[in-house]
Amino acid sequence: MGERERLKELLRAKLIECGWRDQLKAHCKDVIKEKGIENVTVEDLVAGVTPKGRALVPDSVKKELLQRIRAFLAQHST
Repeated sequence: MGERERLKELLRAKLIECGWRDQLKAHCKDVIKEKGIENVTVEDLVAGVTPKGRALVPDSVKKELLQRIRAFLAQHST
């Protein structure tokens, strides 16, 4: 497993741990209820949920991931 995959796994785990995934799932359900299941495409859902999803990522998760990326780059720069 490469570093990119490890970072993606870490991010996935951290987002689940902090409840982000559940919050986003609930938001998706709200959007579908609001617009009606027949009136929502996957594209609509992604467009409507992405900004909120990004905003809900805790700063601590962003910072940790950024630190790990910087450490990896520092270790592998020549």
